[in-house]
Amino acid sequence: MIDFRKVLRSFRFAGQGIIDLFRFENNAKVHLLIAVLVITTGFILHLSRVEWAIILTQIGLVWAAEAINTAIEKLCDFVSPGRHPQIKAIKDLSSGAVLLLAIVAVVVGITILGGRLWDIFSVTHH
Repeated sequence: MIDFRKVLRSFRFAGQGIIDLFRFENNAKVHLLIAVLVITTGFILHLSRVEWAIILTQIGLVWAAEAINTAIEKLCDFVSPGRHPQIKAIKDLSSGAVLLLAIVAVVVGITILGGRLWDIFSVTHH
């Protein structure tokens, strides 16, 4: 049997994690600002449902990666407060994963939003 109180408690903890991510982590705030700009642009350009699905998936992936990266960094700092080459490698790999996703998200955004802008400006200039 499912204990719905435990499920609700888990959601509360997860929600607090999301709040803390955007409240305390500078890079998450940057990702949030970019997401707001992309979503606003998407409304202006009247994206299709498929385009929205792709854009929102990219945003969610970057946010999730940022949250995992933050968790890994906090765990590393807790386990090894001093400088350690292995901890540095772990943190670099973790942040590198976020960067890879962010680069792909930018390419996807340019492809979708840039393509829409290209269509608008190429039609108005002919």
